[in-house]
Amino acid sequence: MPKSPLFLSLLILPFFVFALAANATAATPITKQFKEAPQFYNSPDCPVIVDEDESDGEASILCLDQAVHVAMTLDTAYIRGSMAAILSVLQHSSCPQNIAFHFVASTTANASLLRATISSSFPYLNFQVYPFDDSSVSRLISTSIRSALDCPLNYARSYLANLLPLCVRRVVYLDSDLVLVDDIAKLAATPLGDNSVLAAPEYCNANFTSYFTLTFWSNPSLSFTFANRKACYFNTGVMVIDLDRWREGDYTTKIEEWMELQKRMRIYELGSLPPFLLVFAGNIVPVDHRWNQHGLGGDNFRGLCRDLHPGPVSLLHWSGKGKPWARLDANRPCPLDALWAPYDLLQTPFTLDS
Repeated sequence: MPKSPLFLSLLILPFFVFALAANATAATPITKQFKEAPQFYNSPDCPVIVDEDESDGEASILCLDQAVHVAMTLDTAYIRGSMAAILSVLQHSSCPQNIAFHFVASTTANASLLRATISSSFPYLNFQVYPFDDSSVSRLISTSIRSALDCPLNYARSYLANLLPLCVRRVVYLDSDLVLVDDIAKLAATPLGDNSVLAAPEYCNANFTSYFTLTFWSNPSLSFTFANRKACYFNTGVMVIDLDRWREGDYTTKIEEWMELQKRMRIYELGSLPPFLLVFAGNIVPVDHRWNQHGLGGDNFRGLCRDLHPGPVSLLHWSGKGKPWARLDANRPCPLDALWAPYDLLQTPFTLDS
C-alpha cells in the first residue's frame, strides 16, 4: 500500500530536526554583544615606551621589556569574564597604554571572531592572539573532579613560554574569572630574586596533602618530591612568570612528565593545578594575599557563596564552580557578585545609551 505524502513527511521530520540540531551544536559563535569600553590614557608621569607617531606602535609594545605583559586565555565560554577582567585591568592602571595583552585561544576556536570581539569593545588595546593546539596536551589530560577543569585550554598556562614570542621575558598570567581593583603594575613588578621562576600568593594553612592521592603519599619515591621543600598551596589563576627562566629550565617538559605519570597511576584529582604544585610548590616567591582573593566561586561541586578573606583586596577571583555572570543571569547572585557587575560589558536588550 503506497504511503501518503503526510506520512513520509512525518517520517523524515525527526531526521531533519536532528540534522539542524547537529549543525547548531557544531557552530559555537559568540551570540552576546558587548559595549565599547571607555578609552584609558596614561597619567602624566608614565614613561613613554612607544612613539605615538610610529605606525607599528602596537607591534612594538608587544615586545618591549618596559611594558606590563598580561597573558590570558580566550574562548567563547568565558568571553564575558575575560572582557570584565580586561576592563578592570585598564581602569585601575596608572599607565594603561603601557600594557600589552597576550591572548591564547584554541586552534579550534574562531580566532577572527574572538579578535573582533576584543577590538570592538577595546579599539585601542595593545594585544595579540596566539593559537594553542589542543592536541598537544589533550593526550595528557586525565579526568578530574569537574569537567570544566579538563578543557585543554585550561592547561595553556603551562605552555606560555612556547606560545609567546621570545622577546616577552616576563608576564602576569590571569584567569578570566577575576577583576582587579588595583594597579597591575605593582603585581608585575614583584621581585623574583636570582633564581625563582614564578611568584604567586601562597596559602600555607591549606591542607596541602589533600591535593594528592593516597597512592602518591604512600609511594616514597613520589612523596620524596617535596623533601626539603616547604611546599604550600598556591592558586595558578594569578602568577608572575619569568619566561626566560622557564624556558631555560624547560619547565613545560617537567609538568608534562607528571601528567604522563598521572595517566599511568592516579596521583591527583584536580586538573591542571597539581602538576604546577609538584614542580613549583616551595620554590616560588610569595605574593601578598591581597593579589588573589580567590574561592569566590565556591567549591568545585556546588559553587556556594563565600566571604572575602580578612585583609586588603587588590584582586577578586571567582575560582570554583560559581561564576558571577551566571549567578547574576539566574537572578541568584551572591553578595560579592555585586563587585564584579560594574565591569560587565554585556550589551543587554534593556541597556539605555547615554
